[in-house]
Amino acid sequence: MSVDNALDPGLAKAGEGEETLWYDIRHLDVEGKGWQDTGAFYDRLPARAEGLVREPVWNLGHHTAGMCVRFVTDAPAIQGRWTLTSANLAMNHMAATGVSGLDLYGKTKAGWRWLGVGRPTAQTNAVQLVGGLPDGAREHMLYLPLYNGVTSVEVGIPRDRRIAKGAPRDPGRQKPILFYGTSITQGGCAARPGMAYPSLLGRRLGYPVINLGFSGNGKMEPEMASLLAELDPAVYALDALPNMSLQEVVERVEPFVRTLRRAHPETAVLLVEERTSPNAPLLASRGEGHCAKRAAMRNAYENLTTEGVRNLHYLHGDHLLGEDGEGTVDGSHPTDLGFVQMADAFEVALRPILRAGGP
Repeated sequence: MSVDNALDPGLAKAGEGEETLWYDIRHLDVEGKGWQDTGAFYDRLPARAEGLVREPVWNLGHHTAGMCVRFVTDAPAIQGRWTLTSANLAMNHMAATGVSGLDLYGKTKAGWRWLGVGRPTAQTNAVQLVGGLPDGAREHMLYLPLYNGVTSVEVGIPRDRRIAKGAPRDPGRQKPILFYGTSITQGGCAARPGMAYPSLLGRRLGYPVINLGFSGNGKMEPEMASLLAELDPAVYALDALPNMSLQEVVERVEPFVRTLRRAHPETAVLLVEERTSPNAPLLASRGEGHCAKRAAMRNAYENLTTEGVRNLHYLHGDHLLGEDGEGTVDGSHPTDLGFVQMADAFEVALRPILRAGGP
């Protein structure tokens, strides 16, 4: 691989006598944005959503969950420099590397391989993500924070090396997979951004991803349905049940899907059941809650199918977190193990859907 169409070094920043050139990733095509008309560049919702969606949803839209940038460079070492919107770098159940860090992958013949993580220690950070890479150019993917926002992100490479945009996506894989849901969709509690299940699936399946997970606030409101209907993904994956009451499932699932279907008569929609909490076998109330909401979701699916809604799919929740009961931090939010288990289940559901909709 060669660094074709390299960025002009004149675009980079460098301090006097500094051997590192810093390139703003906005010159490299940031993936994971559904809308371009955002108030701040790294927002996940359009500016006009302010006042339309509930305030917690709007605030969470400033987080950069799912956003990444692909680039090609021949640099033997890669640095990252980023400024966060919040000084709250971590949570009591989620590491700072996942909440506020950067996460770097490199592409090999066998696929994407993890290279290094940017550990945040302040609102503005500059770290070496990886060093000692072998000679030659290769493609990289850098993920942005899951539970924090950024005002700027730069990639640093030696002055004598070059950097270019990543290779175009394969034909038929240009449209993104859109994930809508809860804190789990957003990425809580992944140890680093690339381990959230939407990001895992993006690498496995070779598709761009839009992550519209909103912690505690994935409730399938009509306003969110209208916003999602503006986008044109390969698949809508709707994973909101953990944030919804039984009554909300009954009242909102069918209208939400109908709104999407009016705008996109043929686009695949995947309805996802709530995952089973690992302590549900010993806590009867947890298991009963799962069963009631799943039954309501299944009823909505059957009603929609009966009325003729096409290309509607269903993912059962029993196996979303595997069988060993070890996949969560707190009985709800997955660890990296839990996210791999979730990605395994989603992959089985999504691959045939994507093949059916492919070229």
